[in-house]
Amino acid sequence: MFPIVRCRTLRSLVGCLAAVLFAATAQAGTIYGVNHTQWAINHFSVDGHSAVDIIGAFQGGGGGWGYAPPAQWRPGLTVRVDWETGVAGSKGFPGFADRAKYKAWVAKNEAQKRQHTQLVPVPDYTGQKVCGITVHFLPCDQLQVTTSCYPYGAPEYPIKTPLRLPVPKTCPVK
Repeated sequence: MFPIVRCRTLRSLVGCLAAVLFAATAQAGTIYGVNHTQWAINHFSVDGHSAVDIIGAFQGGGGGWGYAPPAQWRPGLTVRVDWETGVAGSKGFPGFADRAKYKAWVAKNEAQKRQHTQLVPVPDYTGQKVCGITVHFLPCDQLQVTTSCYPYGAPEYPIKTPLRLPVPKTCPVK
């Protein structure tokens, strides 16, 4: 809950605003991603809160701040995840000297980018400490999320999916 304070001067008003902002974000946590796919996650966001750009294939990354789930979990709770997949790194980079080769390389990389949006159910966190949100990017553009405070790979971490998943020959039709 927000602190009750009285602000009488400009200096105290600044302090009051800082106290309110701190209280509003005190329950907020980081946004982290775990990429179980062969594609780079160029960027992603959770409910409009941006996370760190580029998580390479079969890697984790994070650093976005400000995701705060509701104080109480409720059935049907979801988050909206927006993300872009593509290639990462400089594989096949021809250099800048030959402009035609460079432009073809850029065009090939751009053609592989895909935009995605998905509503993802948030598992019940009743009675648990919540530490932001972790999004798991799975093959076939599937997602899982958790609000667990444990790091990925810890015995208590709820998602047990291995980091390196095989590339499926086909994906279910959406």
